[in-house]
Amino acid sequence: MTIDQDAPPVGSAKDILRPHSSREGSFEGAEYSGEANSQLTRATIFLFAVASGLAVANAYFAHPLLDVMADDLKLSRTVAGLIVGATQLGYGLGLILLVPLGDLVDRRKLIIVQSLLSVAALLCVGFSSSAAMLLASMAAVGFLAVVTQALVAYAASLAHPAKRGHTVGMVTSGIVLGILLARSAAGTLTDLSGWRTVYIVSAVLTTVIALLLWRALPRQEKPRSGLSYVGLIGSLGTLLIEEPVLRIRAVIAMLIFANITTLLAPLVLPLTAPPYFLSHTEVGLFGLAGAAGALGAIRAGRWADRGHGQRTTGIALALMLAAWLPISMLDRSIYWLIFGVLVIDFGLQATHVTNQGMIYRVRPDAQNRLTAAYMVFYSIGSAVGSSTSTIIYAHAGWTGVCISGAVISLVTLLFWALTLRATPEVATQSVDRRSMA
Repeated sequence: MTIDQDAPPVGSAKDILRPHSSREGSFEGAEYSGEANSQLTRATIFLFAVASGLAVANAYFAHPLLDVMADDLKLSRTVAGLIVGATQLGYGLGLILLVPLGDLVDRRKLIIVQSLLSVAALLCVGFSSSAAMLLASMAAVGFLAVVTQALVAYAASLAHPAKRGHTVGMVTSGIVLGILLARSAAGTLTDLSGWRTVYIVSAVLTTVIALLLWRALPRQEKPRSGLSYVGLIGSLGTLLIEEPVLRIRAVIAMLIFANITTLLAPLVLPLTAPPYFLSHTEVGLFGLAGAAGALGAIRAGRWADRGHGQRTTGIALALMLAAWLPISMLDRSIYWLIFGVLVIDFGLQATHVTNQGMIYRVRPDAQNRLTAAYMVFYSIGSAVGSSTSTIIYAHAGWTGVCISGAVISLVTLLFWALTLRATPEVATQSVDRRSMA
């Protein structure tokens, strides 16, 4: 991972723990002052990334644990399947009902309150004694996990325009790593001391992160959006109608996340079957392969800042398509799968970061709403990929899954190519870095 030589100086531990004054964080509308931008040190960006990664991991811990959770609470496999569905439902509602609030209320307070409520929800999961309590708690965890998107929008608003893509890339890398490493951490902790430990440990860590955020995030004046809450939610549809770059990049997001979940949802099935017979911990380690690819894609935000967003997207989508060839060779060697996972996660991260860097340029006053509208499409893609890929695996095996993933990749690449001219220039041109002086 490389860092710009002209980036702000690395903050010390005192920089993270020192509360900022309200004067430093005040803004008109949704834009922060230049003084607030100067407070976005590497240490603060790192805190944003860690907080985002932990928040999104909370919504993904259950994926490799469904069998042990079901056995512990004596649930049927049908009810166990609802655990992930409840989490995704909560997350989708949070995107629509919570994330846009960042354009209406103090983002700092909103993030801290959501983090503390997440602690309560995680503890409820960890101490669940019935199916009803577990499903309700998991829905609450998903609902509050959208704080990760509020953190992305907040970091983008604090960043200088010429560094916004790079900042979004750094924070988004934390999200992708959180998703990928959630499986590894959940599997390891479960093998060591049971699935409940996963959520109790996460509750403790989330409390620590909430304290650090309380100390580090700049205070804000109330945004002057001029909208009511109902009007704010209704404006999501208006943004999709008015902003072509949001529509295009949201569809691309839907397709790439359908692509990746087509791979991840049924992955445990061939790996725990002959000839591999891998444990929960070993299956979770595949997240490490994806993490390496995600770390390498941090530069995507910087490339978007320099006007190479379309080229980055094309290369990344081509890599996602090519990755399905080694993935399909799982029956020959597990190392082909590891290589394919690394490549496809690199392409996913690069495209996702570029998408966000481009949409944040068009409406700086509506960054939370842009995030919410964009991520709704992400959720749709994830849900479709997860639900259809397991059915495909049951009927056509791993070959069918790989063909399905390759088709989605090809459709995404073609859609991007056909919409090149429809993408507004403001979203693709280079930001003048000289303005940073």
